[in-house]
Order: sequence, then C-alpha cells, then structure tokens
Amino acid sequence: MPDLGEKTEAPTPRRLQEAREKGQVARSMDLSAALGLLAGLLLLNGYGSSMMRGFADLMQQSFTLDQVPTDGLLVVDAVWRIMLRHAGVILLPFFAVLVVTAIVVNLAQVGFVFSAQPITPSLDKLSPLKGFSRLFSRRTAIRFVMSLAKIIVIAAVAFVTIRSYLPRLLQLAELSFARVITAGASLVFLLGLRLAAVLVILALIDYAFQRRQWTQDLRMTKQEVKEELKRMEGDPLMRQRRLQVARQLAAQRMSQAVPKADVVITNPTELAIALKYDHEQMHAPKVVAKGAGFIAQRIRDIATEHGVPIVERKPLAQAMYKACEVGDYIPPELYKAVAEVLAYVFELAGKGYRRVATG
Repeated sequence: MPDLGEKTEAPTPRRLQEAREKGQVARSMDLSAALGLLAGLLLLNGYGSSMMRGFADLMQQSFTLDQVPTDGLLVVDAVWRIMLRHAGVILLPFFAVLVVTAIVVNLAQVGFVFSAQPITPSLDKLSPLKGFSRLFSRRTAIRFVMSLAKIIVIAAVAFVTIRSYLPRLLQLAELSFARVITAGASLVFLLGLRLAAVLVILALIDYAFQRRQWTQDLRMTKQEVKEELKRMEGDPLMRQRRLQVARQLAAQRMSQAVPKADVVITNPTELAIALKYDHEQMHAPKVVAKGAGFIAQRIRDIATEHGVPIVERKPLAQAMYKACEVGDYIPPELYKAVAEVLAYVFELAGKGYRRVATG
C-alpha cells in the first residue's frame, strides 16, 4: 500500500489552475527558437531578393546625398536617418514574421498566461545551497545529456549536408563571382533548412519532456487530494449538516403543500405526486409535491391526515414523476388524463369543476 506521503496521484484541475496562476507551465523555449528560425529561412527564401534590391537602392541613395545637407555633421546625421528609416521598412516584414511566430508558438504551448510570480524576489532563488543542489540534480543531468545529444545530431546533419555538397564546392573556383554567390546562398539555405527541421523535431521532443516533467512536479499525495476536495466541497460534516437542513426544509414545504393539494396520484406505493388546480389562477394543474419510496409514503400519510383524496393511477404517476418537478405545471400531453382524475375527485367532493384546457 503506497505511503500517504508519496506523490502518486495525478494533479487535480484546481492544482493545475493554481500552477498556471503562478506561471508554472510546460513550455519549451527551443520550440519557439526552432520554428522562428524555420519561418525566417522560408521568408528569406521568398523575400530575400526583394530585400537585397532594397538595400542596394538604399546604398545608392545614401551615396548620392542629394536629399541631405552638405556641411559638417549634419551630413552624417541625415545619412543615418535615411538609412535607418529605409532599412526599417525593408526589414519590418522579416521581424514581424519572427515576432508573430514566437507569439503563436507560445500561445499554442501554454495559452495566455500572465503572472508576476516567476520574477518575484525569493530567498530560495538566492540560496547558494539550493542553487548548488539544482546544479547537480537529476533534472540538470538530463538537460545536459539532452543538450549534448542536440549538438551531436546537429553536427551530424551539418556534416552530411556539407559533405554531399563538397563536389560542387570544389568547382566554385571555375565559376563567375555571381554564380559563386548563388551557389553559396543555395548551400547556406539548404543547410539552414535541414538544421531548422532537425531543431523543430528536437524541440518537440523537449516539449514532451517538459510537459511530462511538469505533470510529475505537480503530482499530489493522497492526503493533498483529500484536503483539496475538502476545500472545494467543504468539510464532510458540514456538507452532511447542509444536506440535513435541506431535507428538513423540503419536508416542511411538503408538509405545507400537501394539505392544500386537490389530489395525490400514486403508483400505488413507490411514487406519489400531489396536484393543485385553481381554474381561476392556473392555466393547468401544478405539482406541489412529489416523491418516491419514503417520501412517497410521507406524502400519502399527510394526505390521509388532512383528507386529501388519493387516486391510484400507475402509468400517470410514472409519467408525471419523470416529466415534472415540484412547482411545474403538468405538460399538455397529460392534460386529458389529469383532467379525468380531477373531474372524478371534484365530483366526489361535490365541487364545481371546469375542464382543463387541452388545446
């Protein structure tokens, strides 16, 4: 039998919510970086030529100096203003894609979380002993092994890519400068794309590890689960007391409602439904009390004590018990059957009777 002190239980929804409120979420920073790198490479592949033409035009405009002053430091200041303004316009789509990618990836991992808890000063964070223990912990060792594995995998992918491209690199000396630049850019893009894809895969593995570690950190002992249930649902004794009070109130309402009912329809012993009908104030008969088992017996006793007619109608009692709650008017499909019962009861009591509308 597991010890109550062992964290063997999965975290409850409340525990997970409290962790989110404290900023404790499962997130991989490598995933944001890897997808950002991949998005940047794809953008450069499609937008790179436009960026190069933009920078070429910017350099040409800066050297002509036809829009800037011609004396002193004002020239330098004006040139820098022109370059920064135009460079910002050229690079804006690139940085916008990176920022949007980072935001989307973080939202996909943890959703919207805002908490000042992680940056709140704490003596535990400044403790040398705890810092030393974290440095040589099992988790740190796992992270080190994973980082070393990433370096090995990335180096292997880079080696294989460059090696496959080596024959073409040896032929670059025979090509023109423009073709050398094109071949070099092609190699850099291919290498970057493969490395980005590998980094994304490794980042997904890291995210899975982070989520598993996060879940394990939030695991609870059996005693913690019991205490949380007490906080959420209240102490069992208080809950029992509230239930007892609710039953007493329901019994008092039943004791007041049944004597005023016009008829009690039974099953005959398992169910009892008390009906009240005032044709001047109600559009249909109303259920003023209902119950099964002991409560049904109590309704019958109160009805007998106060002279309320009790009529046995098994199918009708079952239908009303399923379809109606206390305070409900009976549904239209039961109008005819209930009207026959009330007509019979009112006739026996010598009362005048107006038929329940069935339209």
